[in-house]
Amino acid sequence: MAPFSGDKKIGNSLLLFPENRFKKWAVPKLPVWLETWHLTMLTVLWSLINVLAAIPAKKNHHWLWLVNLMIVAQYVTDLFDGELGRQRNTGLIKWGFYMDHFLDYVFMCSMVFVGYRISPAGLEIWYFWLLAVLGAFMVNSFLSFAATNEFQIYYCGLGPTEFRLVLVFINIFIIYFGTKQFYWLVPATVVCCTVALIFNSWVIHKKLWAHDMKTKRRRAQE
Repeated sequence: MAPFSGDKKIGNSLLLFPENRFKKWAVPKLPVWLETWHLTMLTVLWSLINVLAAIPAKKNHHWLWLVNLMIVAQYVTDLFDGELGRQRNTGLIKWGFYMDHFLDYVFMCSMVFVGYRISPAGLEIWYFWLLAVLGAFMVNSFLSFAATNEFQIYYCGLGPTEFRLVLVFINIFIIYFGTKQFYWLVPATVVCCTVALIFNSWVIHKKLWAHDMKTKRRRAQE
């Protein structure tokens, strides 16, 4: 059986190099009582604050500054938890893999709820579609990992960090310009995400098909 490699991600993103330098500099400065699982579980708190902030954000978009703060907080704790375990050799590799990505999904749902809450009426179906597509991206990554033992979350130089940065800029835009553009922006975002999901699934399909056909031919020759 191949060793578990869920803690090793395949690919690169545009911001991977500076964030690697940042976490290697910052993590040794964390207090000794702070454990990797503390950082992982903090995503529950960040998600809850997002949901609570979304309620008044419907009428006052300046509450999105708090949401942006939660995006940054979740980014930092998500960035530091695995690195803390590696540097101190106290990591919970399989528990961390499971809880980290499950809570990433929880946080993503809280962000979709924020968008749903502040959006003008008539876009509800698009948010259900968006949640389904974003969830499918995560399912796709995990199914691919199960089949290849290669965990890939970076595509075309983009990954979770870049996605969070886009969310921050979208919130800033909403704070200053409102949500009138949502009538075309939300559907366009959902369609783009759907196209990207289809393309990504096609690439993985081709890779796995080629692998299985190669194995099939080799067995036939034996």
